[in-house]
Amino acid sequence: MVDFYTKKQPVVQTATYSSEYMAARTATEQIIKIRTILRYLGVPIKSASYLFGDNKTVVDSSVKPASKLSKRHVLLSFHRVREAIAAGLLNFIFIPGTINPADILSKAWGYQAVWPMLKALLFWEGNTMSIE
Repeated sequence: MVDFYTKKQPVVQTATYSSEYMAARTATEQIIKIRTILRYLGVPIKSASYLFGDNKTVVDSSVKPASKLSKRHVLLSFHRVREAIAAGLLNFIFIPGTINPADILSKAWGYQAVWPMLKALLFWEGNTMSIE
């Protein structure tokens, strides 16, 4: 499942690191909510969900438990993401911005740069009607 979500952040961030952590926390809470809804509907969930981030520092500090943070709201976001990773609900993986499909809607792109990503999302090749 692919979900696109936009929200005005309640706190103005001067650093990208803080705003990326708040976005990671929001995504983590959405993943937990969707997993809970699926479990209520009787869908068995056997593996962790994937969260992709394009800020390598945020992804690395989330995956490694020994990180030092100073601001309280960043600390709370960090612990929420860390808790989900430690519980096995979430795999937080770095994906470069040049191949990140989420950046299609958030940045100005030229047609030539964005077409390979759009083509993969919008069109399927081959026989999609076969039943195996």
